[in-house]
Amino acid sequence: MQQILVIEDEAAIRNGICDVLAFKGFTPVGVERGDDGLTEAMTGNYALCIVDVMLPGVDGFTICEQVRAKRPGQALLMLTAKGSEEDVLRGFAAGADDYVTKPFSVAQLMARVQALLRRTGAAAAETFPAGSLEVDTGRLQARCGDQSVELTPRDVEVLSFLARDAGRVVSRTELLREVWGYARAEALETRCVDMHIAKLRKKLAAVAGGDGPIETVRGAGYRLAAG
Repeated sequence: MQQILVIEDEAAIRNGICDVLAFKGFTPVGVERGDDGLTEAMTGNYALCIVDVMLPGVDGFTICEQVRAKRPGQALLMLTAKGSEEDVLRGFAAGADDYVTKPFSVAQLMARVQALLRRTGAAAAETFPAGSLEVDTGRLQARCGDQSVELTPRDVEVLSFLARDAGRVVSRTELLREVWGYARAEALETRCVDMHIAKLRKKLAAVAGGDGPIETVRGAGYRLAAG
């Protein structure tokens, strides 16, 4: 069974999440303090880490940053009462793959958990081209010749979505809806797509040269260049 780490200092919320995860067939591990959670995330083998922001010892942003730096492929879901756009953007910048704000329903949380696990689990045995690069979804890498760069699960999903119809311009709204999972993406004011793709392009350019395979179409969105 897949193990899921829950780093949450409120006992009622932590225990409730763990109970639901156990009922759904996962093996949850609950941790109260941020510093203990960081150690567990760095040393354990978890399909997903659910991380609160306001924690004793070490805050959730720091946890995500340090885990993402050491384990680029680790799936990270931030769970917090801080739901302003600034906080959401900071969470994504810290390395979170998804962000759920309190209060939340069990159905909402489990939908996000399952979607994130599908993104990481579906990557087990697939490679696809992205311009001059080959993306390995199992290893969470992009390769060009003998060079490679580590990717996050969200990086892979963005590239996979763009690669489904290479050359077509994909709007920010479409990416928010189809990749980030926001049902009402049209009404959302956020630059998280631009910020994420800017970081992804920098990674890809390091092995592909130039600006990498993702092209910006001013005022319209992004497209994946042909190989």
